[in-house]
Amino acid sequence: MRRSPALVIGSLLAVIGIGLGAFGSHGLRHILDPVPLEWWHTAVQYQMWQALGLIGLGASRLDQLAWPITLLTLGTLLFAGSLYLLALTGLHWLGMITPLGGLLMMAGWASVAWRAWQA
Repeated sequence: MRRSPALVIGSLLAVIGIGLGAFGSHGLRHILDPVPLEWWHTAVQYQMWQALGLIGLGASRLDQLAWPITLLTLGTLLFAGSLYLLALTGLHWLGMITPLGGLLMMAGWASVAWRAWQA
């Protein structure tokens, strides 16, 4: 059986996402205002969707996924990470990073679609 970076990364993003989701719901709900708490939950939601997608890619038979996996991982880290930090710090310039992460995630899934089309 081959090792699957997508499965490993997706599983790690999922376990961290579950922990951060619980932390947001139980540890931050009385500390953060509603808007930053919403940013936090958006970050968790996108992180979990990307985690599940990566797990699915890890289980797929597609090959040549190194570039899409890289784009998806970096995009998730930038998107969710900037929202987590924005919620915790209130530094609004972090919001300029979030769309870059979204673009990387979109490019990652477009790459997957291209690979699937060629398969």
